Amino acid sequence: MQINQIKLSRPRKKKKFIGRGGKKGTYSGRGNKGQKARSGAHIDPLFEGGRSSLVDRMKKKRGFKSLKNKKKIIQISALEKKFKDGSEINEAALIKVGIVDTIDKGKIKILGKTTLKKKFTIAHEILISSQARESVEKAGGKIIKK
Repeated sequence: MQINQIKLSRPRKKKKFIGRGGKKGTYSGRGNKGQKARSGAHIDPLFEGGRSSLVDRMKKKRGFKSLKNKKKIIQISALEKKFKDGSEINEAALIKVGIVDTIDKGKIKILGKTTLKKKFTIAHEILISSQARESVEKAGGKIIKK
């Protein structure tokens, strides 16, 4: 979320048109002293008195992680349930079967250590852990390298 995407939950109240002469009196409806009585005072509901807003503070916090960079993690047991013996596993096949929806290149990783009964050919664009690689190779499958 960016600061320019923030929307108010209710519409802003119309600003009272004051301090333009007429019959409003000396203080013109502003009262005495204080920030709101001054000329050019910042009377914005999103203004936090010079402090950074929540959105500005979030990205600088320790441990903040962008949601864009997350990898899609797939368990190797899920592949055995969804794919037939001898099938090739690539990004298009994973979308077709419904394990993942949409993906960026290099954002899928296969994890897990189970004994497989089916042979798979895994495409080079899919990342794979060493344990998962071991179980695929034990079952007689192969991983295509670039």
